[in-house]
Amino acid sequence: MVKPEDDKDRDFELQQDILEGRKFSLAELIGREGGDFLKGESPVPKITQLKAEVNLFVNNNLHDLSGELQAVLNNWVNADDQKISSYQDNPLMALSLIIEEITGNENLYYEFVRQVDLKSGQMNGERPYFQRPGQPAHPEDEYTHESVRTKLVQLLEVINRQ
Repeated sequence: MVKPEDDKDRDFELQQDILEGRKFSLAELIGREGGDFLKGESPVPKITQLKAEVNLFVNNNLHDLSGELQAVLNNWVNADDQKISSYQDNPLMALSLIIEEITGNENLYYEFVRQVDLKSGQMNGERPYFQRPGQPAHPEDEYTHESVRTKLVQLLEVINRQ
C-alpha cells in the first residue's frame, strides 16, 4: 500500500526532474502557481453572467421586430447592478422588478419610451417621433406609449409563467 506521503514525495521528485536544467523564469512560476487559480470558476464575473442571462431572455421573449425596445431595456438591465446582484438565484425576478418600476412610475415610463424613440431614430437614421404625455401618437410612430406598455406587460406575463 502506497502512503499519501510517498505520493507527495514522488510528485516533488518528478517536478524536480522536469525543472532540472531550466532557467528560472517569472512567467513560468506565475503559470505554475496560477494554474489552479481559476479551477472550477468562470473567469467572467458573476454579475456579467447574470446580465447576459437576463438580456438573452429579453431578446428571446420580447416581441420587438426592430429591436430598439430590446436594446433600451437591455441598457436599463445593464445599468442596474444592485437589482441584478440582489437576485442572483433568480435574475428574472430582477428583470420583473425593473419592468414594474418602469411601468409603475409615469415619469420614468415616459423617459423610457423617449429613449426607445431616440434609439429608433438613431438605428433607422430618421427623426424620431416623441409622443408627449396625454397627446396622440404620430401615425408612423412604432413605439407609442400604449404599444411599449403592452409589450412590457406581455414580457412580464412570460416571466411570471417561468
